[in-house]
Amino acid sequence: MLVNLTDVFTSSGSEISVDVPIEMGVFRCRYGEYPILEKSQAHFVFERCGKERARVSGKAKVTLEMQCDRCLKQVPREISLDFEREVSPEPEEGGGISEEDDLGLMEGYSLNTEALIYNEILLNQPEKVLCRPDCRGICMICGKDLNDGECGCDTFVPDPRMAAIQDIFNANKEV
Repeated sequence: MLVNLTDVFTSSGSEISVDVPIEMGVFRCRYGEYPILEKSQAHFVFERCGKERARVSGKAKVTLEMQCDRCLKQVPREISLDFEREVSPEPEEGGGISEEDDLGLMEGYSLNTEALIYNEILLNQPEKVLCRPDCRGICMICGKDLNDGECGCDTFVPDPRMAAIQDIFNANKEV
């Protein structure tokens, strides 16, 4: 959704407060697709902070359905978005683009709120998702969920430093 910020850019001391619905139903990134289970309206406050500059601050909450990193169960994960940044209209033709310009957020004097929310979700994603703090994961051999109980697989991993000695014992075995 585009929000027109012409009044903010042209009037000093101007402040606008807007509630905008979040339209995306699925969050897609290079790590996968995460359905959005719940979402609040995004509350934005726009104020002028200089010539052709506006401060955008806002809050929102989304709940994504993500996979536990250990056992692969689906887990709802709430992400609270609380952001503040400065934006300016796109530079005129022939003008340079500085590193601080947010490409894709501004379309003329209008702010693309959906792109801003997408970027904030991307920045605030949890590094590790666990269904519970003591999640045991899945068995490396048979794939059973170890949270439901032991599987009985032999999970002994020999010390690789002892491989040479093990070869000596295996060579002297009677057949």
